[in-house]
Amino acid sequence: MKKICFAFFILLALTIASIPAHAAITTSQNDDAVKVFLLTGVEGVGQESTIPLGLDIKLATGWHTYWRSPGEAGFPPVIDWSKSIVGDGNLKSARLLYPAPTRYMAFGLETIGYKDHVLLPIDAELKTPGKPLTIDATLDLLVCNQICVPKHFILKLTVPAGPATPSGDAALIKQFRDRVPVNEEQAGLHITNVAVDGQNMIIDLAAKEPLQAPDLFIENNQDIPFTAPAVTLAPDRLSAKLTAKSAPLAEGTSLGGMTYNFVVVDGARALEQKVDVPPTAATSPPPPPPAAETAQTPATTTPDIPALPLGLVILFAVIGGFILNLMPCVLPVLSLKLLSVISHGGGEARVVRHSFLVTAAGIWFSFLALAIATISFKEAGIVIGWGVQFQQPVFLGFLILLLTFFAANMWGLYEIGLPRWLADNLGGPYHPKLASDFIAGAFATLLATPCSAPFLGTAVGFALAGGPQEILIVFAALGFGMSLPYLAVAAWPRIATILPRPGHWMISLRHLLGWALALTALWLTWVLAAQISERGAFVMGLCMLGILGLFGLQRIRPRSYINFGIFSFALLAFGITLSGSFSPKPNATIDSGWQMFDEATLVQDVAAGKTVFVDVTADWCITCKANKKLVLSSDVIQQRLFHSDIIPMQADWTNPNPLIASFLHKYGRYGIPFNAAFGPGAPQGIALHELLSEEAVLTALDKAEKVPQP
Repeated sequence: MKKICFAFFILLALTIASIPAHAAITTSQNDDAVKVFLLTGVEGVGQESTIPLGLDIKLATGWHTYWRSPGEAGFPPVIDWSKSIVGDGNLKSARLLYPAPTRYMAFGLETIGYKDHVLLPIDAELKTPGKPLTIDATLDLLVCNQICVPKHFILKLTVPAGPATPSGDAALIKQFRDRVPVNEEQAGLHITNVAVDGQNMIIDLAAKEPLQAPDLFIENNQDIPFTAPAVTLAPDRLSAKLTAKSAPLAEGTSLGGMTYNFVVVDGARALEQKVDVPPTAATSPPPPPPAAETAQTPATTTPDIPALPLGLVILFAVIGGFILNLMPCVLPVLSLKLLSVISHGGGEARVVRHSFLVTAAGIWFSFLALAIATISFKEAGIVIGWGVQFQQPVFLGFLILLLTFFAANMWGLYEIGLPRWLADNLGGPYHPKLASDFIAGAFATLLATPCSAPFLGTAVGFALAGGPQEILIVFAALGFGMSLPYLAVAAWPRIATILPRPGHWMISLRHLLGWALALTALWLTWVLAAQISERGAFVMGLCMLGILGLFGLQRIRPRSYINFGIFSFALLAFGITLSGSFSPKPNATIDSGWQMFDEATLVQDVAAGKTVFVDVTADWCITCKANKKLVLSSDVIQQRLFHSDIIPMQADWTNPNPLIASFLHKYGRYGIPFNAAFGPGAPQGIALHELLSEEAVLTALDKAEKVPQP
């Protein structure tokens, strides 16, 4: 069975020390999916000003990588030469060339790139001819099979001083250099006319030699993808008409008024030709909508969300469910997980297996319950989304009560018993801790739902856009993915039994972990204040303190009326949250310096040529808070957002807001965090991944700010 790897494998280069002084020193880096070699076409630099190099990429069977314009999905190779340029490497510049690519389908999407083996020629220009060339660079490469895995490689190579005689790899480099598209005269191909008809780009192609099966790849500064062309060959095969269809265009725009780079591939021939396509009448903007309709105008046209095969979505759901175990939202439950493992130290394998199977069952049961609730809400016409239950005061109140009871249990104020019928069905001696295990699994699921992990957003978007069957299948896969760590311990109980036996030290640990749960309850009470009122949240907190106090009193002097008091406080807390559900919601709040999100304003700003960065967040979204703390609050991003012409726009989704939900649905998102950059270069918006990075935000802003060339 193939293992799915989520980490970047950085392999240290092999240094060859004892070789002749006139030979070039190169390195290679390998893993199961791809082997990368940095090659030189000459043994020495001689007196040449430009040295031929080659990035040799050998892919395992079934794997592929991408061209500079990858199509509907993918990412091109990226090489960072900066160390070699600014240091003593004698490198002035490096130009990466791309052999003619091929077109193929991957995950139901049309992509452009390479399979099996490709070498990307490199022209390395020297600062000083005659001096040795030393390369110290990095390569980021995306390779895909059934999954896509980013790879990071370190490239090192030394070409010493000496005669520039051809190396042993010179023929291989020349072989792939001959496949790089060339101009009209060299290729024997020529684009004689370009016409635009709606979404169709029509190319007239002439050839000196008869055409075989020409293919057309279209590049443009708007990153508009095109389908494979329909080809009509002339009877003599010396000319052809190629018609390629673009993706849906934004209203009021056309394919005219841009410079296109056309790459035509016909057998061993490949042409690269730039053509300026004049504007067409369709580029004139339509009249503005009436004022009454402005608020309903979408910020952009709804982006195309490609349909994915169900099998791939299930795989994404399993991966996303597994990653939920590592997300900030689930960190409070780590105390229960940690204690569950430690408590079985020195115990029996059978007891460990039962315990962790019950926890996995709690996770799976909760996901199926969420699926059924989601189906019910959707059938009733209620706006649905991932984590929207955190917008309901009653749900928050239930979690606060549950956390309080869990904390009391960790402090030894009471014990949870498993219903006898469930214990009997599990077989063997009755184990009172199994109830805690089941509830811990269900509890982990509840706290995980405000998190939107990588892969999870795609899976949930597919499910919520589908019917009841898709929702049940995807949510079941999410539950299976999240329960994988528990199933692993159940399969190999020795993971837990080899730990030291529990002792007095565990009492102190339980108390410490109980405080972690209590702090989580305090955080949720703060979130509740944003949904009902500060006074209501304060009374809720007093109820929780009252419950803990009565639990302590019951431990010292058991009395039946004390249980009644606990029940009364819990009922009062429920009443507070229930009344908050029917009271007016507090106004949305945004961070200082941000502009309140308004879709109509976003439309106007983008139409005026401005760049807008949108952040959809909520008080209950811990991943949003992590993005803000680690990325959006960094000096680099703050400088870019608040000290330039960019408009930072924030949407607060702490409370239900159908306009925000509708905005998210246009991008196939049903949960947060959600961040996107809009501007002249990206009128449809560039949606970012759930976990932000400074580089991703800056890249999206650069792309959105780029003004299309006339």
